[in-house]
Parts: sequence; structure tokens; C-alpha cells
Amino acid sequence: MTADDGAMSARVRPAASAIVLAGGRSSRFGSDKLAIRFGAGTLLDAAIAAVAQVSTEIVVVVAPGDTRQPAPAARPIRVVVDPEAYAGPLVGLLAGLEAVGEPLVILVGGDMPDLRADVLDLLLGTLGAEPAMGAIVLRSRGDLVPLPAAVRTGAATDHARRLVGDGERRLRSLFERLPTRVLEEGEWRPLDPDAATLRDVDAPEDVARG
Repeated sequence: MTADDGAMSARVRPAASAIVLAGGRSSRFGSDKLAIRFGAGTLLDAAIAAVAQVSTEIVVVVAPGDTRQPAPAARPIRVVVDPEAYAGPLVGLLAGLEAVGEPLVILVGGDMPDLRADVLDLLLGTLGAEPAMGAIVLRSRGDLVPLPAAVRTGAATDHARRLVGDGERRLRSLFERLPTRVLEEGEWRPLDPDAATLRDVDAPEDVARG
């Protein structure tokens, strides 16, 4: 599929929920990185605003004891609590999948402030157009990138539940199990030449670079 074909698919936007993973420990940052100021709001607000452009609802998954209330967005927001503190992104994803209402999901991290709606649309549009696929992810510099991703709710929930039950915690393990289509850089980079969509914030200097 060419970039033009992908953009065409993305324009036919399927109904999708969004899951924002916000239950990490922020250990490398040294404080609650999702609460830091970024633009007109917080780092988490920026990720939520991006997925609000391509989804009908947003589920934010937080750690137990986290009482944060995200700022209002263009779509309804629900906060879901991880069943286990800092158990890994696959556990957080499963908690989100069990709460969503749409057949497709766009999955992002709460520390990803520069997500491009065109790229998210491409992920969802490709998944909607390829019913045999359970997930769509991006490749960058030769490697599969686990976030952002589009997943099919039913299949992803079933596989994530089995994997978590087996003690797996890696998000990549889901894409190893699901039928997954990887979009090459030539397919998505024309929509985001600087690959800003992939940027996440792990340390304070990452904010300064933004």
C-alpha cells in the first residue's frame, strides 16, 4: 500500500475508542511527568487532545491510588484504574480494553505529546480496511514501534487476557501473537516527516527538546 492509498483509507474514519496509558511510575523523570505543564495544559492533556481528534470516547488508564482528573476534551473521558500497580503496559491495555465500547481502539502513551492525527487516522483506517488484521503498528529505523497502535478490541482483549494470565507484561508480546500489519516508514512518514508522533517523554531534558 502506498502513502496515498493509506491516506485515502484514513479519510474513511472507522468508529474507534482511544486508550491512553497513564499508569507508569515515571521513575526516570523523577516526578509525575504526566502532570508537568506542556503547552496550554499538561503532558497528559496533550496526548488526550490528539486522540480526541480520531475517537468517539477516551479511556485513561491510571495506577491504583492515582486521583488525577484529566481536563475536559472534545470526547467523553473515563478514568480506569489498573488492577495492579506498575504491572506493565499490557496489564494497563487489558484494563482499558475491558472498558471501551467501540470495535477498534487507538492506543497511545500519556507521555506522547506530539501525536499527529493524520498518522493515528492512518493506523485506524488501515485496520478498518483490513478485517483479517488484529493490529496495525508502525516501523521506524527498522524496528517495530509498539506505540501508537491500532487494535481490534475483541481479538486484542482475548489475546491480552491470555498473555497476562501467563505472566506476560510486554506490549510487544501482543503484536507477536495477534495478526499484525506493520506500516513501513514510506507509508506513514509523508504524514509526519519529523516522526513527532513517536516522541515520548522519559526525562526532563526530553521536554526541553520539544
